[in-house]
Parts: sequence; structure tokens; C-alpha cells
Amino acid sequence: MYTFLTEILGYLIQYTDSFQFFSDYRYDWHNVIIFNIYSIVTFTFFYRIYWDVLKQKKNKNWVKYSGIVGITSYFISIFFQNPLHTNLYYADLIASIVLLIAIALYIKEKRMEENPYPQKYNLMFWTTMGIAAFHIFFPFIFLMGYKAQLLYVKFHLHQFLMLLIVFMYVTFIIGLLFHRRKAFR
Repeated sequence: MYTFLTEILGYLIQYTDSFQFFSDYRYDWHNVIIFNIYSIVTFTFFYRIYWDVLKQKKNKNWVKYSGIVGITSYFISIFFQNPLHTNLYYADLIASIVLLIAIALYIKEKRMEENPYPQKYNLMFWTTMGIAAFHIFFPFIFLMGYKAQLLYVKFHLHQFLMLLIVFMYVTFIIGLLFHRRKAFR
């Protein structure tokens, strides 16, 4: 729901004159600040989810401390990038890598435990699959969109990014439709 509302607000800011953060007409369409806030909130949320589902204290500590690094990277980035007018893509890169570390720890733990339920009934399996597929590519595509626009356009990376988003949300929906409470973790 938070993602949906953020996307609606972003659309309204970009395409509706009555929703603006800036009075200067050069920036009145800038909606990037809400997406920077969105990134901090969602990464924090997923770090917390993986911290909660991990069982081994060592892995929990890895997620906790690397999560702090991931979130801190956003606050460091604002000294080098203006969060009102550009995405904090370096911080997104660091935060995505941290999330992938949390995912790897989760997968490692899942492979070692015995569970009588098939993974297709585990909501975290589907969520993990979608998040991992998206975050393996997202930060690099995003970085290319800012730093190598010609390659971004030439290789149709925006369309690829949209496909990754669709794939991620489809896996979330599949997980919600097929999950069984006892199979969760």
C-alpha cells in the first residue's frame, strides 16, 4: 500500500500543477524526494523483516550492522547529492548490496533447516525471489540511468527495469495467493 501511495503521489507531483514541492517552475515536476524517502523506508522495512526471520545470532548481527551501513549511506549521500533533485543512486547501490547479503544469509539458513512444507507455500520464499531478482540489477540500471544515459537508452534498460518491477510484484502476489501460515519463514 505504501508503494502504491508513493507512486500515486509521484505521478501527481509530476503531472499536476496543484501538487508541487517547489514554486520554481524549473523544479515543479521534481518528485524525487518522495522516492528517496521511500527507499529509506522500504530498505529499513526489509532489513527488519530479514532480521526477524533469521534464527542464528551471527546472521542477525550481520543484518543489523550492515543494515545500519545501508541506511547511513543515504545520510552520507546527501552531502554529495541533492536529494530534492536527484535520486541517491550510490546509496541505493549500497543498500541493495546490503539487502542481498541479508537474502543470502536467509537462503543459507533455509537450506540448512528441515521443513516439511514445500517452499512454494512459503511467503518469504516468494518475497525473497522477487526482491533478489530486482536488487541484483536495480542499482546498476539506476546508476547507468544517471551516469551512462546513452547505454541506458541503447540497451532499453528502462524497459528491463519495468519488467523487473513487474516480476517482483508478481512473485509477491503468487506468495500471497499460495502461502500457508505453517510454511512461513
